[in-house]
Amino acid sequence: MIRQCNETDFEAIYAIINDAAEAYSGVIPEDRWKEPYMSREELQHEIDAGVVFWGYEEDEEMVGVTGVQDVQDVTLIRHAYVRRAWQKKGIGGKLLSELRKKTFRPILIGTWADALWATRFYEKHGFKLVSTEEKNRLLKKYWSIPERQTETSVVLVEQKCVTASINK
Repeated sequence: MIRQCNETDFEAIYAIINDAAEAYSGVIPEDRWKEPYMSREELQHEIDAGVVFWGYEEDEEMVGVTGVQDVQDVTLIRHAYVRRAWQKKGIGGKLLSELRKKTFRPILIGTWADALWATRFYEKHGFKLVSTEEKNRLLKKYWSIPERQTETSVVLVEQKCVTASINK
């Protein structure tokens, strides 16, 4: 079952993000990795900034989450994670598919450049990497992230979405 998360799901969201983010250890730049990957304070900051989490439940246990955030004229997919024990079972794809139905805005996804599995996942689901120049423009316009994270990230857009149509 996919449902919008609420305040009682905070600890489950926190646990899922940090469990799944273990995949980044030793992959993303060392200066970007920390433990926990996302602190409770950072998670609360994201929620306060408008990230709305949706969860995937199996047998009444939340096993995957994805955040969405409307920013200006686009929807950002933020913090998409599935517990390691539940990966490769289609949960991420189901969450992404459901959330795509909930917006008519262009969807943008940012992820770590070295997280090749994430890039392949989004490409498999109809997203396309943008150029470095376009990535830098989009990250500056729609995200609030450190410059170092911009340097080490990529942005994907729906193939049906022409990035030129996203306001410059």
